[in-house]
Amino acid sequence: MKLAIDAMGGDNAPEQILLGVNRALKEMPDLELLVFGDEKKISTYLDQNSRAQIVHAPDVILGTDEPVRAVRRKKESSLVMMAEAVSKKEAAACVSAGNTGALMAAGLFVVGRIDGVERPALAPTFPTIDGKGFVMLDAGANSDAKPEHLLQYAVMGSVYAEKVRGIDKPRVGLLNIGTEEKKGNELTKAAFKLLSDAKEFHFIGNVESRELLNGAADVVVTDGFTGNMVLKTIEGSALSIFSMLKSALTASTKSKIGALLLKEELRSLKNKMDYSEYGGAGLFGLKAPVIKAHGSSDANAFFHAIEQAYKMAQSNVPSIIETQIASGKE
Repeated sequence: MKLAIDAMGGDNAPEQILLGVNRALKEMPDLELLVFGDEKKISTYLDQNSRAQIVHAPDVILGTDEPVRAVRRKKESSLVMMAEAVSKKEAAACVSAGNTGALMAAGLFVVGRIDGVERPALAPTFPTIDGKGFVMLDAGANSDAKPEHLLQYAVMGSVYAEKVRGIDKPRVGLLNIGTEEKKGNELTKAAFKLLSDAKEFHFIGNVESRELLNGAADVVVTDGFTGNMVLKTIEGSALSIFSMLKSALTASTKSKIGALLLKEELRSLKNKMDYSEYGGAGLFGLKAPVIKAHGSSDANAFFHAIEQAYKMAQSNVPSIIETQIASGKE
């Protein structure tokens, strides 16, 4: 299995990216990698390994670059060259922690969309209290959506949850302001009927945002505008809660003693809610797996993003999605 890696994208590139690459090469004996970026910088951190080939890319797409323009103009950037390798079938999948918009543009214009998929979706996996997690799509690839798009999101998310996350008969929920069938706006009401009539997945009805972290569904579908707000609200709330908890536990000698006694429990809680254990956000609906690792990914987070891309390619997720989408149109 050969994957393509953008070594220069993300806040902690290239060091943390390549430390994650080194771990992946150690733990996945059949993994081969094409690592794109500044050859000199990559050589500093990449362990010598016959299964990792450095491909020099003299340019970098920055987080401040306008996505589509950058993809069109920076043809020798590590991100674009990585996507080109997938398009040419030199690699089965790719992973980057770089500019999200640029990666989505490269996914669409370079890797290409699956026939029949109207709009690809950005699909991160969120932690839940029970530790199982759920995948949500769309989380921002498209601000607007039609009911038919949400139907395709449900198909794609269900395939991913089953084939990659190993969930038998994944529960698909429609994000809404209430659980009743008649709740919501025109989009959710129309989508509810389409999802209810579909046979390709197990639809459980509407789910409310307050129940997401309780594991209300394995797959949650929504439009990209709503999904992106949910994504950022969950991330911001988690950071704020841990910040307040840290302040409370270091406020006095008594609280510090309590924190010391609860050290293992607190570490367990942090690990359970740690996004880095769940990989990156997949761009579903493309001809090959494209994984967007978190921009602040450390070595652990990037390793799991590589693992996610590996599993998607190994399970042939894009081909299964294509078959499902085609059967639904018949």
